[in-house]
Amino acid sequence: MTWIKTVPYEDATGKLKKLYDRVKGPDNNIDNIMMAHSLRPHSMEAHMAIYKRVLHHTANEIPKAFLECIGVYVSLLNKCSYCVEHHYAGMVRLLNDDERATEIREALEIGQPKQTFDDKHALMLKYARYLTLSPSELTHHMLDKMRRLGTTDGEILEVNQVTAYFCYANRTVLGLGVHTNGDIIGLSPGNSEDADNWNHK
Repeated sequence: MTWIKTVPYEDATGKLKKLYDRVKGPDNNIDNIMMAHSLRPHSMEAHMAIYKRVLHHTANEIPKAFLECIGVYVSLLNKCSYCVEHHYAGMVRLLNDDERATEIREALEIGQPKQTFDDKHALMLKYARYLTLSPSELTHHMLDKMRRLGTTDGEILEVNQVTAYFCYANRTVLGLGVHTNGDIIGLSPGNSEDADNWNHK
């Protein structure tokens, strides 16, 4: 499951058990990325708080399917197959269009979002790429160009935060050897109206 010790659901007590009950999916399934935090429940709590608010919050204006797409792209760039598979499944479910999802994944895998997105969304993904691989090379000029294509500053912030979150999640996974064995691929917190509802469905 990971390269460090983890505490399974059935052995959890106290704060960890309470957190597990908040994040669990069907049959008390706990995603391995969450279980990786089990020796330090406070870091799991922080992880879920930012994850839910950055990716699954009703106040976001960018459609959730595209936020998941950003996550898939960042995870591909970071070579984090765990997050790619989980969030690609989430994107597929939200799009409800298998052909479109396949087209998007193929374009992202070869680093060519412009093959399948309009200029506005392709530039959002280009920004995510720079922020992931070479953040010090970013300047305000890219943001100016994003604005000229109709991206609001609030949307820029959303792309920034989703990209930053996935870089964090990818490094959590890759640095601790988290894998998908035993996970139910593609579960996510379903109630965007309640930022504190972390149940995975």
